Amino acid sequence: MSRRRERSWLLLLGSNQGRRDAHLRRALRDLSAIGGARLLSCSRIYETKPVGPPQRRFLNMAVRLSAPLSPMGMLIEAKRLEVRAGRRPGPRWGPRPLDIDLVACGGLRLRSAWLCLPHPRVAQRRFVLEPLAEIAPDWRLGGRSVSSLLRRLKRGGGSVRIFPVRKGRIRA
Repeated sequence: MSRRRERSWLLLLGSNQGRRDAHLRRALRDLSAIGGARLLSCSRIYETKPVGPPQRRFLNMAVRLSAPLSPMGMLIEAKRLEVRAGRRPGPRWGPRPLDIDLVACGGLRLRSAWLCLPHPRVAQRRFVLEPLAEIAPDWRLGGRSVSSLLRRLKRGGGSVRIFPVRKGRIRA
């Protein structure tokens, strides 16, 4: 029997419908339950202004995960968890109970019709860089670290603030 290759993943979780923090907690549990997966670290929760049409603010957090899944396998798992949380087809950048973005898979570079790794808009989004800087400040994109990309981003690039977690702490 061959052993599947362990891969290091950076994910961004988001929610702006229903009990947003509960959706993030469940996603963490569900990601940990993927066969062979290990949750390595997660950021604090950030409340952020949405991109796209007017809607409720998002809760976002970054997650570092080790899992023996291919990029397409991880994408399928992420989409399965989004649907399980109640996500339905809707407008691009519209409201959703759970959004799981695959930010990076180790140093892999991939461009396909279904998936781009690293995520193509990481460097322009404060709501991605702030939580990523907590768990992977030295991860590099285009020769620059997350910390460096965050410093270069204009301060007006969207409001990001720490969300107070009330019932129990979310942790890896």
